Amino acid sequence: MPKLSVVVPFYNVQTYAPDALKSLELNARDDFEFLLVDDCSTDGTPDLLERAARELPGAVHLRHGRNGGLATARNTGLDAARGEYLAFLDGDDWLAPGHLARTLAAIEALNCDFVRTDHVRCTGRSRSVQRVPYGPESVVADPRTAILPADRATSVDYPYAWAGMYHRRLLDRGLLHFTDGLRTAEDRPWIWRLHREAASFAAVGLPGVFYRRGVSTSLTQVGDERQLDFIRAFDQVLADVHEDRESGRLLPKAVRTYCAIIAHHFGSIERFEPDVAKKLRIMSTAALGRMPQDVLEHVLDSMDVERSTVLRRLRGGRRAPSGANA
Repeated sequence: MPKLSVVVPFYNVQTYAPDALKSLELNARDDFEFLLVDDCSTDGTPDLLERAARELPGAVHLRHGRNGGLATARNTGLDAARGEYLAFLDGDDWLAPGHLARTLAAIEALNCDFVRTDHVRCTGRSRSVQRVPYGPESVVADPRTAILPADRATSVDYPYAWAGMYHRRLLDRGLLHFTDGLRTAEDRPWIWRLHREAASFAAVGLPGVFYRRGVSTSLTQVGDERQLDFIRAFDQVLADVHEDRESGRLLPKAVRTYCAIIAHHFGSIERFEPDVAKKLRIMSTAALGRMPQDVLEHVLDSMDVERSTVLRRLRGGRRAPSGANA
């Protein structure tokens, strides 16, 4: 059994894949395997991965016959993974040399289900360190304690699968797979499930993942219908939380986050194609109607006036109270 399996999906990233693959080479060990999942790329990416399968120690090339999206590609890698621990990287990002070994040493020393790491956000030549929104560092805790409070950023608002490492027992329990077919926000139900059902976690710093922003082919930059999968993702979050033993405590956080994401999309609605923008309005109104209305009303009262006004209009009309909190 390898000590670590790293799942790396690729889709039409021939410009960036060499950086990802070089960084894997600088992290390679005899007991590491790299599962390179080509999600039916149509550019030069498959050739790069075929070469990596020959030259990169521990590399395994897996190919999809049709494009399934990031969630499905990650699941393909998870199904093939043999490691005692698991990690993720996206094909347009890269790792600092030795980052995987340092993170592995941290999770083994802490002996917990998973660890979360900081990362470096890269936009052009700009670099900024993004911290895990959880206070204690290298202290093992119950993941549930990192979900609340509802009115500020917490660990479930830091959903990046690649910002951490995970023990295989989570995979064996069915906690690491993603909702098949989700093309955006696939990590939202995933991170909520981890924090509700895993037994232990820790934040460990270690900002060794370089997350590339502003990539033209990334779904965060594309205004087509695939973006609307966030509705299905957050519907799943709400359904899962509703069944949780502490649903009364956790639902306000889930509803507030869902509302914040809807408001975020309306804040940049001009980037969507006209038909998609229309569908976003219709689907968002329906989503607000599906939320528990007493919880939603409290959330809207507690949000800033700008966002609550947008959401109330979508919901069907009540004006934001003049004393809404900023």
